Amino acid sequence: MNTSSPAAPFPVTDRVREALAVTRRGCEELIPEDDWVKKLSRSEATHTPLRIKLGLDPTAPDIHLGHTVVLNKLRQLQDLGHQVIFLIGDFTSLIGDPSGRNSTRPPLTSEQIKANAETYYKQASLVLDPQRTEIRYNSEWCLPLGSMGMIQLAAKYTVARMMERDDFTKRYQAGTPISVHEFLYPLMQGYDSVALKSDLELGGTDQKFNLLMGRHLQQEHGQEPQCILTMPLLVGLDGVDKMSKSKHNYIGISEDANTMYAKVLSISDVLMWDWYTLLSFKSLAEIAALKKEVEAGRNPKDAKVALAKEITTRFHGAAAAEAAEQDFINRSKGGIPDEVEEQTLALEGGAPVGIAALLKQAGLVASSGEGNRLIDGGGVRVDGNTVSDKGLKLGAGVYVLQVGKRKFKKVTLSA
Repeated sequence: MNTSSPAAPFPVTDRVREALAVTRRGCEELIPEDDWVKKLSRSEATHTPLRIKLGLDPTAPDIHLGHTVVLNKLRQLQDLGHQVIFLIGDFTSLIGDPSGRNSTRPPLTSEQIKANAETYYKQASLVLDPQRTEIRYNSEWCLPLGSMGMIQLAAKYTVARMMERDDFTKRYQAGTPISVHEFLYPLMQGYDSVALKSDLELGGTDQKFNLLMGRHLQQEHGQEPQCILTMPLLVGLDGVDKMSKSKHNYIGISEDANTMYAKVLSISDVLMWDWYTLLSFKSLAEIAALKKEVEAGRNPKDAKVALAKEITTRFHGAAAAEAAEQDFINRSKGGIPDEVEEQTLALEGGAPVGIAALLKQAGLVASSGEGNRLIDGGGVRVDGNTVSDKGLKLGAGVYVLQVGKRKFKKVTLSA
């Protein structure tokens, strides 16, 4: 049985030090770092790639930039020559991850999980090299475990240790229900590391307990324990909360290029530097030099434009990023983008329609009241001209409606 830390008979070369620097870039914790150095040294000396695991539960159909923080790190380690394992938690999704939650998460149906999983790997491949990525589903080993195997696995951890989890402790003290099946989640995630013989597992800071469970269970099964790497949670567009669809502060990696570019430009100058560290593929030296230029008086917008173009290029290509930049410039000058969604509406009785009602019919505002408020604030344009009269009515014809800087609709009104 090999349950101890990796031996260290191999030299720590400059390449190992470089790999360590890549590993540590932007990370929150690397546990234990000494063991990781030993693993890297052994890998280089024996020309044996390390097995690096990232597990994602397909709880939603799309991936946003917050997810790519760990995907970027995975790609960096992949480029060093290590074996990346992209694990889709189709079994653990049936349980529901309780991490960071103050209530029981409703488990997904198998149909929902399958539908979401279909898009996950395709989107992750925009960051990872698909030719060098091993894709696995944890139902492969979790389902054959069976009820007896599940009981035996549960015997390897105590309730007292499980209750050390911050979220479980808070819920217990508050009298909030904790379902027994929720204790199974960290056990099953830890068992994934046993099944895959993982050398390193990545996750957000909210996953630390689950990642440490993998080390514990590997030791229980006579394996050399994995190291764990936690990455910060990316702060969303609002500059306050972590990026989340539920917070409406996210950028989906499948969003169109123009929207992606504009959203990146909307973040604060302060938040921009954290995004550079966690999302950019520029070296730390390049980022430091750019930051020094801004501190010396260069317009921070230049740095933000470079970041927006880099991220948009990654998911849509250089040509689309250039077009998105030009589109943003046109919009900021009150111009109309080249491609605008079109819609045809019939005038009731052939009579002209009020501008606020038209904005609602075109789906640009939720209500006529909202439309009127935007008109009062100078936020509505027709054919590039600002609307100041809430009583404006439009007859048959073709109009380009604009709300704010980003919402456009080309509307044909027919009598």
